[in-house]
Amino acid sequence: MNEQYDQCIHIVDDDEALRDSLVWLLESSGHRVRTYASSEDFLAVCDDVTPGCVLLDVRMPGMSGLELFELLRARGCTLPIIFITGHGDVPMAVEALKRGAHDFIEKPFGDREVLRLIEAALRTEREQREQWRHRAEIERRIGDLTQREHEVLRLILAGKLNKQIADQLGISIKTVEVHRARVMEKMEAGSLAELVQNVVRVAPSLLQD
Repeated sequence: MNEQYDQCIHIVDDDEALRDSLVWLLESSGHRVRTYASSEDFLAVCDDVTPGCVLLDVRMPGMSGLELFELLRARGCTLPIIFITGHGDVPMAVEALKRGAHDFIEKPFGDREVLRLIEAALRTEREQREQWRHRAEIERRIGDLTQREHEVLRLILAGKLNKQIADQLGISIKTVEVHRARVMEKMEAGSLAELVQNVVRVAPSLLQD
C-alpha cells in the first residue's frame, strides 16, 4: 500500500484558482488533498484533520497565514507547514522558519519544486509519528513494570552490579537476576545498550542515581 494514503495535504489559500491547480497536481501525483478558503476554515477543524502537511498562504483576508501558524503551534499542532509567499513576504516566511515552520515556497513556483517540498514535509511528519508511537510504546512497557522491577531498572541504569543491587534492596542475587531478566523481557530489550537507549528517549530521569 502506498504510504501516501494515510496522509493528507491541507491547502489553506483564499485564491481559488491556485487551490484548484494544486489539487489537480497533487491528486494526479497520488496524494490526498483537502482545501480551505481561509485560516478560519482550517482552524475550525484542525484538531481532527488527517495527519500530513499544510500548504499555507502568508497573506489572506481576515486571519493571516502567520497568525494561523502561531495559533496552531499554541494548540500543539505539529503538522509541517509550508508557507506560500509572494516576493515581498519572504522575510516573514524566514521568520516563520525560525519559529518552527517546515519551509516556504515563493510564487510563482514550478510543479517539481512544490512536489519536492511536500514530499519532504510528509516524510518529516511520518518520522515524527513513528517517534511518538515508539515513545508511547516504551512508556507503556515502563508502566507495566512492578515497583520492584522499576527499582531494579533504576539501579541497572545507574551501573550497579547484581551484588550491589541485591545489597541495596536487601534481596538475594538470584532474585535480582530474576527481576533483571523480567525487566529486559518486559522492555523488549536485547541488550543493556538497547535498554538504556530506549529509556533515554522517554524517561531520562531513570538514569539518575
